[in-house]
Amino acid sequence: MTYLELSEDGGGSHKFYEVTVAGTSVTITYGRIGETGQTKVTNFPTEAKAQAAAAKKISEKTRKGYAPAVRGVRGARGRRAVTRRTIRPTAHPTPVHPTGAHPRTVPTARPTVQRAPVLWRFDSGASAFGIFVDGERCWVGNQRGDVYTVTHSGTVTGRFRLPDGVKCIVADDFWIYAGCDDGCVYDLTGKAPRAAYEIAEDVDIYWLDIHDGMLGVSDRAGGVTMIDYEDEFQWSRTGSADSAWMVRCDDDSVYHGHSKGVARYDAEDGTPIWQTSLSEQVLFGWQEAHSVYAGTARGSVGSVIRLAKGDGRIEAVYRCDGSVYSCATSPGGRHVFAGDNDSSVYCFDASGERLWKLDTGCGSAFSMQFLDDRLYIVTTEGTLACIDASEAAIAAARSGSVPQPLDVKAAASLQAVEPSVTLETTTDAGDGVVVECFQEGQRLRIRVISPGYESWNVQFPKDIREPGARYLVEGLRSAGRGGFYRAYGEIRRLV
Repeated sequence: MTYLELSEDGGGSHKFYEVTVAGTSVTITYGRIGETGQTKVTNFPTEAKAQAAAAKKISEKTRKGYAPAVRGVRGARGRRAVTRRTIRPTAHPTPVHPTGAHPRTVPTARPTVQRAPVLWRFDSGASAFGIFVDGERCWVGNQRGDVYTVTHSGTVTGRFRLPDGVKCIVADDFWIYAGCDDGCVYDLTGKAPRAAYEIAEDVDIYWLDIHDGMLGVSDRAGGVTMIDYEDEFQWSRTGSADSAWMVRCDDDSVYHGHSKGVARYDAEDGTPIWQTSLSEQVLFGWQEAHSVYAGTARGSVGSVIRLAKGDGRIEAVYRCDGSVYSCATSPGGRHVFAGDNDSSVYCFDASGERLWKLDTGCGSAFSMQFLDDRLYIVTTEGTLACIDASEAAIAAARSGSVPQPLDVKAAASLQAVEPSVTLETTTDAGDGVVVECFQEGQRLRIRVISPGYESWNVQFPKDIREPGARYLVEGLRSAGRGGFYRAYGEIRRLV
């Protein structure tokens, strides 16, 4: 057995790699130090070939900077810090009679709550933060590391199992990413999840956003950090605030919300552009083309606050009856939606007038998204719910008429797909694009070999890079700002 560790200076990654040979079998276990990791077993025709394969793997890792170590010495430091938003208990206080009589002499039933017109709901199995909805499907990621895909009609079509709780799910053009509590951001675009980014272990992640390959991270200490397409640190900013739950990125800027307000920074170098102080703590963020929206809490109440991207001035306030856990808008900000800590969802017009407040019946909405007259939420109870937000459905709900929700179940035969470093091989490049892994200092880079491309590097999964290896990718797209390519589709090893 050979046990190796890699610990990068300056807050970099801390990983282990263990190779065990038993006869013709080679067992490889790898992951973050202090965790169980993943295991892959490969059988070979002879013991000599097993030994040769193990030696090759060890050589590859040592070239990347791994060194022999003693298991458990560094691992004793434990798992990375993980913080989640506090789930406040639903508050329905017992009424007090004006005469001061004993509370039991007064009816204690909760006032009638109008239910939202939930069309279908899916129990993911654990409290859920992550949601993304596009024209084809809905994604939900929960605190057990499960990510499911569900059609708009309520059929579960896929399942991924990630190593740790899902913090959020974000889309960046063609790509879908899931940020996890283990500090990794996984690309879910292909058949199997691939590690795309890895965040320094000393950063207690609160939220993530990705735009044009650039990753923004907000953290418990109130900071914001930008990481580029090669998973390399670009810049970070800290202030006197803490609990930074909001980060949103666009072409030019990064919008950062924390315990004392919202700030805008230049996306390229982190230069401060404006900062708007708020009397409420920011718990969530949303953006449209010209405005950003901050979901806030102050004591037992909260608001959604709309700020102008240009100068940070407050354009409108949408007041709720509880702490705002999440918010979203319809296209152009025509309507603003919010979810509070008391399992209610709200709708406002653009000016701030409240149009309705309804109960979800399945927990408080930790995240939400609006699409085609439907509001999709994921909740403290782990439910992905589809709410009919059309005018007719809401009018019926306010009069007490709601549909019976369809309870969606995942098929028992649905297998969870886990992150993998195993690739299919091919000898025929066909119509694909050939890329090559090369070493540049201590880093492994990817460049294009096929003709007709610029001499740019390629954004490519981290854990499958091997020096000198060539890969066949379905295609490449250039980043919006230029300067690098992004691989998409299935990846195969070219032999």
